[in-house]
Amino acid sequence: MRFDVITLFPELFAPFLTCGVTRRAYEARLVDVRLWNLRDFAEGHYRRVDDRPFGGGPGMVMLAEPLTQCLQAIRADRAQDRAQAPLVLFSPIGEPLKDAAVQAWSSSQGAVLLCGRYEGLDQRFIDAYVDVQISLGDFVLSGGEIAAMALLDSVARLQPGVLHDEGSHQFDSFNTALDGLLDCPHYTRPENWRGTPVPAALLSGHHARIERWRREQRLVLTQQRRPDLLQAARAAGRLDLADEAFLSGLD
Repeated sequence: MRFDVITLFPELFAPFLTCGVTRRAYEARLVDVRLWNLRDFAEGHYRRVDDRPFGGGPGMVMLAEPLTQCLQAIRADRAQDRAQAPLVLFSPIGEPLKDAAVQAWSSSQGAVLLCGRYEGLDQRFIDAYVDVQISLGDFVLSGGEIAAMALLDSVARLQPGVLHDEGSHQFDSFNTALDGLLDCPHYTRPENWRGTPVPAALLSGHHARIERWRREQRLVLTQQRRPDLLQAARAAGRLDLADEAFLSGLD
């Protein structure tokens, strides 16, 4: 799959693409990331990409024309239209990025990722070209680069051969293998750390007991931290009688 990134700061991506376990995905082109500097498509001596907003107010607005020129160059280079490579804008008004969307992107052909800056983009460009808007949450970043890296990282780690244990991501929080629940706590050596022992169930060697403990911990954490996820799992019929009995005992 291929992701083209429109950004004013392509240098921010250099360490991201060459460090950590996900670098395998980028080096092997399992996730082909190509960076496009928006200023290369701006006119004038200063390569201006923004201007003051009509109606006044603070901040600057990104110009529609350089964005359009850059997008057209990407579409020509990919030889794909917007149906095959949608334009994604990272924006506070976008849909929150969730596991289901990441799973879908991880098996797609990719997309064009637009990293906004300043007060935002000229709305006319958004209306004409943006296909999807994505948000990381109810807060504002100085630009879309961090959001783009978050999407790329979440997609890259799902590619075959990227993680040491290819099945490990199936036990991540939110994954359908865990019925959409949060993951359980994890422990490693030593068995007793500064007076705090590892839970006895994990040392029992009894696989069924260990799995039940983990399931119960997932239920507890999800009820405490994300009751909305627990309600969704219940509504989808993912909780069995043992789960419901355990949860009832917590009240």
